[in-house]
Amino acid sequence: MRPSTRRGIAWLIDLLLLLVFVAIGRASHGEDAGGYALTLLPFLVGLQSGWLLAGRGNPFAVLRFGGVVWISTLVLGMLLRAAIGQGIAPAFVVVTVILLAVSFLGWRLLVALVLRARSSPSAIRARRR
Repeated sequence: MRPSTRRGIAWLIDLLLLLVFVAIGRASHGEDAGGYALTLLPFLVGLQSGWLLAGRGNPFAVLRFGGVVWISTLVLGMLLRAAIGQGIAPAFVVVTVILLAVSFLGWRLLVALVLRARSSPSAIRARRR
């Protein structure tokens, strides 16, 4: 797979997980779809900034890339929410820390585990049979 394709797939996964995070959050508070974009925007800026900060690294790397994306999305998302007058209650911050970590680190960890299993000596021997 070409590096640009890998980057595009990883970015799309991150974006989809962020879209789901915002949708679930708004639905859990009974908020209408009208404010979806305003809720999404601070986190989207954080996500894009994280991708820029992570640079040309391997977008599937759990901590070196996913960690940067997670922290950037979290910190910039919260700072921008505060700047535009949206809530940053402690409980919301805790939930956001956990859900974004599970999202951005979790899928990368699953990919790493699958790739490791596929390249293990026993898996290679099984494929040769």
